[in-house]
Amino acid sequence: MKITVWDTYVKRADGIIMHFDILVDSTLKDTERVFQYGQAYLDTKSFDTEKLTSKECIFCHIEYPTDALKHEIETVGFSIIEMENCDE
Repeated sequence: MKITVWDTYVKRADGIIMHFDILVDSTLKDTERVFQYGQAYLDTKSFDTEKLTSKECIFCHIEYPTDALKHEIETVGFSIIEMENCDE
């Protein structure tokens, strides 16, 4: 399995920019599904953010996942790597 990494930047209501990666199976070609996964992640946050669109989320690269990431993607459909400002 290979995974696709989507580099994502979303503005929080307090003006701070969140940076996280959305990881999905490389066979997934439906970008709207990738955005839905990202929005599902944002919906778990206790603070408000802007809506996730193609402006904030772009394809970055393809790589091989670790066994843990592979399992999570096969089970849930996606994985998130929090990079910056993802917590309060």
